[in-house]
Amino acid sequence: MRATMDTDDPWDGTGPGSRRLLEAALAAFAARGYHGASTRDIAAAAGMSPAGVYAHHRTKADLLFAISEAGHRHALAVCERAVEEEIGPLARVRALVHDYAAWHARHHLLARVVQYELDALLPDHRAVVVDLRRRTEQLFRQEIQAGVDAGVFRTDDVDSATLAVLSLGIDVSRWYTPGGPRTPVGIGRSYAGLVLSMLGADSPAAAPPQERASGR
Repeated sequence: MRATMDTDDPWDGTGPGSRRLLEAALAAFAARGYHGASTRDIAAAAGMSPAGVYAHHRTKADLLFAISEAGHRHALAVCERAVEEEIGPLARVRALVHDYAAWHARHHLLARVVQYELDALLPDHRAVVVDLRRRTEQLFRQEIQAGVDAGVFRTDDVDSATLAVLSLGIDVSRWYTPGGPRTPVGIGRSYAGLVLSMLGADSPAAAPPQERASGR
């Protein structure tokens, strides 16, 4: 099991007060949208006064940025770790897809907010987040391209394949419901198999290793 309670925490290193505030803001944005959630509502949910909110974040826009940056950095770190722990393009793409899809299920509220409220970010904040998104996209693209170069994948359009793979993982946050029949691990396994088939990998080689399937 690679993702431990420490490494799977998007708020890792955040103090108790800031963590409580970020979680309250996340819940408010997920329920009512960025523009529909007020700072007063967020403060009340966090057990703070509005003045207490401003001690951590100057504005509601800063809160959204903190959430969006943390979510994107954490998802990128999960992807980078997946690549580092596997050998060969097929295994790395399988791990990337598995972990990216599973992340969007485990952190579905966070993923939903950072995706749906992207346009609500201030320009400077958006630039930081867009760079993180590009780094994640580039990681997927280079591993898919490596698979094409090695002859294990067959696609004439690596850019479109990359966008399709990313979209599959992101969309998990839209429909995933905790406690349902599909678990993050199961989703990761299923999506990894689907993507490898889409990329033209042979089925026997594409089968997920037992330790990954049972450990998440």
